[in-house]
Amino acid sequence: MTRHWSPLAVVYLALAVLGLIGTWAFNIGAIAQGTDFVGDLVTSGPAVSSITVDLLVVAVAGSILIIVEARRVGMRHGWLYVVISGVTAFAFAFPLFLAMRQRHLTRQRA
Repeated sequence: MTRHWSPLAVVYLALAVLGLIGTWAFNIGAIAQGTDFVGDLVTSGPAVSSITVDLLVVAVAGSILIIVEARRVGMRHGWLYVVISGVTAFAFAFPLFLAMRQRHLTRQRA
């Protein structure tokens, strides 16, 4: 089973774990404080709003890429990574997709 984990796939998987831990460390704190996520994203000043728009555009483009690329290489359930990103974080779902894509491609080549 581990023979399909190329070094690149492992790097992507490590980034996925980092994205999950990094975002949820803050999310759990915000939930505990009863923070208004959407309100904070758009009313915390121009810098935060800029980063919010930046990341939202990247997440939408990345979500389209996930669906198109999953279909192109023959991965099933590519849409699931987009759904996962809404429940966890795109910083987790996108590198996880890249890791699974790399693993899928390595398996196809073998």
